[in-house]
Amino acid sequence: MNLQAKRQKEIKIVVSMIQLYCRHHDDIDEQELIQYATSRIEKCPMMKDKTFCSRCKIHCYEKKMQEKIKKVMRYSGPRMIFHHPLLTIRHALHI
Repeated sequence: MNLQAKRQKEIKIVVSMIQLYCRHHDDIDEQELIQYATSRIEKCPMMKDKTFCSRCKIHCYEKKMQEKIKKVMRYSGPRMIFHHPLLTIRHALHI
């Protein structure tokens, strides 16, 4: 998979997680977080060898946004298999 395709896949997953979270919560500005996460993914210097952000050596999210995305991922991560099963399986297997 080329680098641009990998970035687009990562963006798709993160956007899906944010949308899932925001469907059930109203404490986070959905569009703001999507735009921020997308910009971070597009500029990620580790994308070539990256697996998951939580395993990354550098953290490119500012603290406030890092807390928001962690909250989203804690909620959405376990639920993604029910809402986006193929996307979740591919992501877990790094396909």
